[in-house]
Formats: sequence, structure tokens, C-alpha cells
Amino acid sequence: MFRERKARREVSAQQTIHVDGEWRNALDGSTREILDPAEARPFTVVAEGGADDADAAIDAARRAFDEGPWPTTPVAERAALLRRVADLLVRDREELGLLESRDAGKTVEEGRVDVDCVADAFRYFADLVIGEGPGRVVDAGSDTVHSTVVHEPVGVCAMITPWNYPLLQASWKIAPALAAGNTFVIKPSEITPLTTVALIRLLEEAGLPAGVANIVTGPGHTVGARFAEHPDVDLISFTGGLISGTKVAQAAAVGVKKVALELGGKNPNVVFADACSTDEAFDTAVDQALNAAFIHSGQVCSAGGRLIIEESVRERFVAELARRAGQIRLGRGTADGVECGPLVSQQQLDKTEGYVASALAEGAVLRSGGKRPAPSEVRPAEGYFYEPTVLDRCHREMRVVREEVFGPVLTVETFTTEDEALALANDTEYGLAGAVWTSDGSKARRMARRMRHGTVWINDFHPYLPQAEWGGFGKSGVGRELGPTGLAEYRETKHIYQNLDPRPVRWFAG
Repeated sequence: MFRERKARREVSAQQTIHVDGEWRNALDGSTREILDPAEARPFTVVAEGGADDADAAIDAARRAFDEGPWPTTPVAERAALLRRVADLLVRDREELGLLESRDAGKTVEEGRVDVDCVADAFRYFADLVIGEGPGRVVDAGSDTVHSTVVHEPVGVCAMITPWNYPLLQASWKIAPALAAGNTFVIKPSEITPLTTVALIRLLEEAGLPAGVANIVTGPGHTVGARFAEHPDVDLISFTGGLISGTKVAQAAAVGVKKVALELGGKNPNVVFADACSTDEAFDTAVDQALNAAFIHSGQVCSAGGRLIIEESVRERFVAELARRAGQIRLGRGTADGVECGPLVSQQQLDKTEGYVASALAEGAVLRSGGKRPAPSEVRPAEGYFYEPTVLDRCHREMRVVREEVFGPVLTVETFTTEDEALALANDTEYGLAGAVWTSDGSKARRMARRMRHGTVWINDFHPYLPQAEWGGFGKSGVGRELGPTGLAEYRETKHIYQNLDPRPVRWFAG
């Protein structure tokens, strides 16, 4: 099982803590081995920061905000820097894609796509701020009053990112924070920190002033906890699990900090029979159901792990889905022809096995997968691999249906009416994303309006746009990333009221 551990002292660690423009080791000298999940072996060592390192990083960000040039840098200059970062990401696409693959276990092609999306995010927020006016003029009803609403940076932003999309999730926070004029500290997952470290190096290369961007590699219970409770942090943005997110919110509440939380989902993929009326439509719906559930081994907050299918097409659909799931090529993400990599850690592998075992004990029918694959040339026996798994005849009382698995597990539920499909889709504590498949445009729009999820796809699954908000209802979190609202998260709104002809009020007789 993956455990936090100190690396052997004879192994030289990377300096992965960046404070006030300087790369350094942890103050107490601690280090951590980073494992390749395809082989369960360490391939590099990083600094393992603690609360004191977090304090130093926050102090640097505080000084850079209160005394440094970045918050008052003209918008055009901030936007130009973000565009330079995007260009550097394009330059380093292959290197970063490979690093993301080796660190997080995903395929190299997935890593390359992530880099492209990160570059898009930096360009989007650069364009967004450069296109804004100086503020919103408010009609005060008087020619002698000039009233405007303006936006200013929040201040010091603390960011905590997850292990499944380290580079992408970092960019969703860093790009809008910098565009708005903030300084920040960031803690990537201790399991997958490497591409976030690389991104900080690119920010440095692009010319970001010292102290604006600070990173502390280390565990959540020390570094993350300190970020959430520190009095000099003005905002905390967290992406991760519900339990950890709740702790972050509780700690931040003491200081009345701004909080943005993205806490995952249990996402329905609703397929009506009319979406399978032709062979081509059937093939598309099955293909997209595989993509929804099994991309990145299901380690996606928006994974379509709940297939909710109309009963009349269930058997044909599930049989074909199971057949194709059994043909997905598992292996090391850097190997040619591999379609799906390993889980990120032994802990995640054990968790996935536990969910499948509980589902079978509760009456689910195994249609494919359900075990670790046999080792092969591209699939080392020690790697954290698990076969794409389809569980039929599932129901809402099962743990595997209620809770986020974060593994390659697809559950199947059925319905007979539109209202029943809607009730199943909304029967979750989460509300991040969902999809509806139908050839009936009116039905699609009805379902989309009534589904309580932050993103609803119609006849598609997984695409997102940097210009459209991302976030969820219910226990999927609070706040939004991306889009204009994603920028607004990193701003304070101020009303400036100017009296052009001040006169005595004479409220008091004197």
C-alpha cells in the first residue's frame, strides 16, 4: 500500500519548494519518493515540505502582494505574461506530456492533451482581462454623482490541487489568479507534484516577479492544513475529496476566508432507447459510455460511472459495452498502443477492489473486468492496474452507486419512463456533471433543464470549454472555475461613489 515515507538520504532530491523566487529543499530536510504507478517503483525524489515551509511561502506571497509590483501591473502586461506562459507550454508539450504520464499513470497522449488544455486556459484568461473595461458605471440618478463598480485582486490565494489532473487543475487556479493580479501559494498532491513544479518554472521563465508564485510540495495534513488556517491567506481554492474539502472549509471559516471547493461527483450518463435507433447511433452511444467511464482509468471527477439506461435496450447495450470494455488495452502510459494506464497508487487500487467486492456482495452482476489483469510486457506485475469493470443490475442502495469510486468501474441502472430517468439522475448527494442521450430534442432540453448538475452534456460526454464555468451542485462543492465566474472568484468587488458637488447635509440642527 502507498504510504507517506521519507526517501533514503543518499538519494539526491529535487529542490521542489519555491519561495520568493528561490528553489530550495524542505527546511527540515525531509524528502519523498515519487512512484511510477505502472511499476510501483520510485523514479525521482522531491522535497517534503511542512508547516514551516508553508509559512515561509505565505509570507513571501503576502509581501509580494502588499509591496510588490504585480497587483498594480497594467492588465495588458499581465495578459502578455499569461500568453508567454502558453507559448512555453506549447514549446515543452512533449516533455510535459511524458512527465504527466509517468507521474500520474495516464497515457502520453492524454498528457499531451492536458498540456494543450492548460495553454488554452492561460490564453483564455489573458483575453478575458484584456477585453474588459475600466469598471461598470452605475446610474446614481444624479448628474453630480459619478458611481462605478470595479474589481480588485483578492490578495494571497492558497491553492490545493488533486493527483488525477495535476497540471490541468493547477492551471484552472493559477491562470485566473494571476490575471486578476493576485499572488499565490500552491500545494500539488504529494503523489503527483512534478508537472506543477514544472509550471512554476515556466512562470519564472516568463518573467513573473519573485514572490508572486510559490509552491510547497508536501502532504495535505501539514502543508494543506496550514494553508487553510493561515491568517495571511485571503482565499483558498481546493480541488479534491469531500472529506478533505470539508476540513479545508472548516479551517477557512475561522478566518472568514473566501473559499472555492470542487469536491468530485457521481455522474449519471442517461441513455434513452431512441439514442440507439440505428446501428451508427448505437455504436456512438456505446463508444461514448466507454469514454465516459474509463478514460484515465476512471480517475476523473466528472467520470460517467453511472450508466442509467432504458430497460428496452439494456441487455443489448450492456452486452456490447462489456465486450468492448474487455478489449481496452491496459499498460504503461508511455507504451505504444496502450489505451488506459494504471491507477495512481496502491491505495487507489485497494479502494477500487473494495468497491467491486461490496457491489458483488450486494447483488450486482459482473459483466466484465473485476480483477487485476495478467502481467505483460507493457503491464508490469507490480503496477497498479485494474481491468475496466462493468457491473450490471445495480441499484441506488449500493455503495458503489452512491459513492465516488475514482477507478475503472461502471455501474448499470435501468428506467422505463423519462421521470424515472430524471429521478435516478438526480438521486445523488453530488451534482457535478451528467449527460443525456436521445434523438428527441425536446426531451433532451427538458432533461438538461431539470438535471441538478453543474454541467449537462446532450449526446456527448466530457468536453469542457475554458470560457464556460465548471463546478457543481450539492456536495460537489461551492464556487466555479473557468469562464467569467472563474475569474470573479479571484476578485473583490468595490463600489466607488464620487460626489462631484458636495454640500452640507443638514441632518442635524447643530
